[in-house]
Amino acid sequence: MSQQRTLPQSKELLLQSYNKRLKDDIKSILDNFTEIVKSARVEDETQVSRATQCEQDHYEMHVRAANIVRAGESLMKLVSDLKQFLILNDFPSVNEAINQRKQQLRNLQEECDKKLITLRDEIAVDLYELEEEYYSSSLWDGADLPLCEAYRRGEEEEEEEEEEEGVVTPEEEMVTEMAGSASTVAGESNGRVALSNATTQPQVNGHSSGSTDPV
Repeated sequence: MSQQRTLPQSKELLLQSYNKRLKDDIKSILDNFTEIVKSARVEDETQVSRATQCEQDHYEMHVRAANIVRAGESLMKLVSDLKQFLILNDFPSVNEAINQRKQQLRNLQEECDKKLITLRDEIAVDLYELEEEYYSSSLWDGADLPLCEAYRRGEEEEEEEEEEEGVVTPEEEMVTEMAGSASTVAGESNGRVALSNATTQPQVNGHSSGSTDPV
């Protein structure tokens, strides 16, 4: 308990020191700038000569300008210390950022889960329709085959049928050639018979007309 109490007290003292440094540096910048403006004013003749007074004012301006620069550097160092203090000790802000990131990731997870559930339902509906189509088609022969295997076998059978229809075996080629040659020979013989009939027909007619005369 004592350690938990001293920790906030040390933070409070550190913040008070930061506040004091801020006020001192701002006051130093303001005072030195005011004195520089005052030294730029032309005064009446005094016991000190004008050259000596100018040198004194010139030196005073340099010193006060250096004080302003030192106060500005102190303010920059204070800003760096404040950033470091916030990074190391501002646990509520860090926890809030962590919680916000966690909530964003949780929302993203819920969205992905919803999309996956929707996709699962759509796939289930399509699969049910495919199964109905499969069991009502000719691909299903009562065997206990998966749907993809049945479709694969059906495609293979169709490819084999196409190959069998498109490929001509040597025996079929030989039969086709023999049929062609037979038809050619039959055509030639028919032509020869017709030609011989045409040539012998007049002789038959002349012989028959001559034989009608009595001897």
